[in-house]
Amino acid sequence: MNIGLFGGTFDPIHRGHLALAQAAASRYSLRQVLFVPANIPPHKQADPLTAFVHRYAMVSLATQDERGFVPSLLEAPESATNRVGTEGLVRPAKRSSTPNYSIDTVRRLKQSLKKSDRIFFLIGIDAFREIAQWRDARALLAECDFIVASRPGFSLRDVAESLPQELRPPSAVTRPFQKQPAKGDLVLPGVTLHLLEGVQQKASATIIRAAAAQSKPLAKWLDPRVADYIKKQGLYRRGTP
Repeated sequence: MNIGLFGGTFDPIHRGHLALAQAAASRYSLRQVLFVPANIPPHKQADPLTAFVHRYAMVSLATQDERGFVPSLLEAPESATNRVGTEGLVRPAKRSSTPNYSIDTVRRLKQSLKKSDRIFFLIGIDAFREIAQWRDARALLAECDFIVASRPGFSLRDVAESLPQELRPPSAVTRPFQKQPAKGDLVLPGVTLHLLEGVQQKASATIIRAAAAQSKPLAKWLDPRVADYIKKQGLYRRGTP
């Protein structure tokens, strides 16, 4: 079975996230897409973050009508599992004081799967450009396939040169890639990348939070149930946890 793993802060989850997951599920026959809100994202430890229970609730609301889309507690703090329940979900991480590294999440997920199951890691191209700085990036790329949501302006060379140094092809090899858009599959020793083009949903969590703080309409970016949840809970107003 093909399983998508889609991690992020989801603060909040928006139509861009859903569009990526829908396109990936259709293109690569994903039976499930696990949406994994991070408790402590390594790259945003200094940034204020909405409480995990709210972000998980918004993911649950946004995905409830999508067949095969599953909100996951893989990176949840232990305190959150008692509040949101764990039925049908992969067990959460045991520690809540350390960052959630993707390599640990993938390996934890694999423990609950069959050997024949195949994991596809969903990620946007902007985030993928920093993959070489991730914890155990070479091991992570070997553990699963990556589905990278591409967009205009990026070339195959940009993608190849984002890889860790030990996986990166020589510049003489990647130079011709400069004129090729980032699409199709890129298969190299130790890494398989599927470049997903055509996912064009203009949505920014930063802009959404700013709009919510000013009580502006959010429907163009969010599932109506998520927008209603934000309003009822008073999220993104100053002083809201």
